[in-house]
Amino acid sequence: MPRLSVNIDHIATIRQARKGSEPDPVAAGVLAELAGADGIIVHLREDRRHIQDRDLRLLRQTVRTKLNLEMAATGEMQRIALDVRPDIVTLVPEKREELTTEGGLEVFARVEVLKEYIGRLQNAGIPVSLFIDPDEQQISAAKKTGAAWVEIHTGAYANASIEKERNTEFGKIVESAKLAASLGLRVGAGHGLNYVNVKAVAGIREIEELNIGHSIISRAALAGMDRAVRDMIELVGS
Repeated sequence: MPRLSVNIDHIATIRQARKGSEPDPVAAGVLAELAGADGIIVHLREDRRHIQDRDLRLLRQTVRTKLNLEMAATGEMQRIALDVRPDIVTLVPEKREELTTEGGLEVFARVEVLKEYIGRLQNAGIPVSLFIDPDEQQISAAKKTGAAWVEIHTGAYANASIEKERNTEFGKIVESAKLAASLGLRVGAGHGLNYVNVKAVAGIREIEELNIGHSIISRAALAGMDRAVRDMIELVGS
């Protein structure tokens, strides 16, 4: 059974709609952990559209499981990570105009640059994961960077509208997870996973962790965080 980490970015999205103080993502993180989440994820974007620096620093003090900081591979973000010291950093691509992360990180063309960037974080005791598409070339390149983890982008599978396409994309995830594990990388998966499509991905033996946000926060808005997290844990473990 893979572990479940909950992305709480969209609690902050609701707060930032009014530029106020509620709802509080720090409180959401506590509730998710109490419901059984194995980790809390936040994406500190360069434009600070949802999670703010203060949120990250407070979460570092309050999270008792695993704090995963998603961030772009910039100098500013590296400095923040080295200062805050999350339990793991996940490097993601970032575009200011996107609503959410649209695809995996380009690793193959940037191995040497990423190797140096990752090395500084990991030498400070912060493991690094790379959010990448389920692609053999990208996974092999991820290994060369020295990253400890890969998070396989499940968006194409989650968004597939017909069964044939969904099965094809699922097959890519399976093969990518197997390849990554065979190379000695630890494997997570996420993006677009919800209460309907998560079980198949949770059943892939090589995947140790699922990272899920939007669907859990959407259910939490109607049923509460405790119920939303517990329902997802039940599906992941069934």
